[in-house]
Amino acid sequence: MLHILDKQNTLLNRFIAELRDVNIQGDSMRFRRNLERIGEITAYEISKTLDYTVQTVETPLGEAVVALPEEDIVVATILRAGIPYHQGFLNYFDRARNAFVSSYRKYGKDNTFHIKVEYVSTCDLTDKILILVDPMLATGASFAYAHQALVEKGGKPRHTHLATVIASEEGIEYTKKNFPAAATTIWCGAVDQELTVKSYIVPGIGDSGDLAYGTKI
Repeated sequence: MLHILDKQNTLLNRFIAELRDVNIQGDSMRFRRNLERIGEITAYEISKTLDYTVQTVETPLGEAVVALPEEDIVVATILRAGIPYHQGFLNYFDRARNAFVSSYRKYGKDNTFHIKVEYVSTCDLTDKILILVDPMLATGASFAYAHQALVEKGGKPRHTHLATVIASEEGIEYTKKNFPAAATTIWCGAVDQELTVKSYIVPGIGDSGDLAYGTKI
């Protein structure tokens, strides 16, 4: 299942516009905060799909009956660009456990690349709800390799939510083909049509890791 959040007119659109705007991107603190806010909004939307149980909460004046989420959630991200986006999910899923994957594109001379995974830290994922987040879904390969690494180390989750701020149409199609449809939901802030020769999304936002934390060497 695919959810594209900018199809509705909400404040999310302002935060995405500021991420894209070259006149605002230079403020790295604002860039990180906008990623975080989009993470919060996406977490709220995901929360609508969870299972809930009715519980009784004691107040100073009596008792209140409320429906509370019952799922065991793990929020995972791909370092480094995913850190502020990940924080937005943690602000709402504050009882979730966490997982981290370090991976990067290793380019060849002809601009082709493969994804190299160097580090995985995760709890047991067996029968959990996994929310794997990264600001950009370009080719889809990073999500696929990160998910594979997490499953190999932590076990198979019951359902996986893939969350991204900007996705390409090509990346979405790749993801649909490489993840089981019945056990995967894709959440996008917005979807762009093109990829460059080096597989950067157009118009996109540029390199989200550099914009959040400074240019790397």
